[in-house]
Amino acid sequence: MKWIFRLLIFFLISCSNDPSASSPEKTDSQKITPVLKKETANPYAAIDVSPMDMAYFPADYPVQKMSNPGAEPPLARVIYSRPQKQGRQLFGYLLKYGEPWRLGANEATEIEFFSPSTIQGKRIDKGRYILYCIPQAENWIIAFNSNINSWGLHADTQKDIHRFTIPVQKSSTVIEFFTMSFSGTKSGADLIMAWDNIIARLPVQF
Repeated sequence: MKWIFRLLIFFLISCSNDPSASSPEKTDSQKITPVLKKETANPYAAIDVSPMDMAYFPADYPVQKMSNPGAEPPLARVIYSRPQKQGRQLFGYLLKYGEPWRLGANEATEIEFFSPSTIQGKRIDKGRYILYCIPQAENWIIAFNSNINSWGLHADTQKDIHRFTIPVQKSSTVIEFFTMSFSGTKSGADLIMAWDNIIARLPVQF
């Protein structure tokens, strides 16, 4: 009988040392989850590395309109996509001198004037235009073109409406994202175009 009693004691001790027998099952809140999770792909739209942006003049026009529904229309608006420098050599290399550039990425860049304006003494009628440039080391040629709602740049010079030559400046500040914005002046606004260490301004009179 003693050996039966010893066998029973051994069995009880073995069960008490079994973690699965002594510890309750972990709840979902107690289970360890990974710190990093693989992001689920967006099923509706691909991620664009050159996001679209929009600049108004006056710059805060949409906010003004929300607070004052009777506000006058804006004077100008530009819609463009913003590529990144990403360590690349741009002007004279990726963007070759003397070759047309769409002033952005993806769809052709568009500018819209909500009333007639003047650039370098030339009248610009109210409406929408494609905006592109031909960069050079010392200046850019800025072209207004009528081929709106197009992808990329199909520089059909037959559809150019106006061309303007403007100087460029070099800056000590490097701009990572290509940027277009309006800066007010006494007679209207400058359309500023900046990327890498290059800045160009197109004066517009309203």
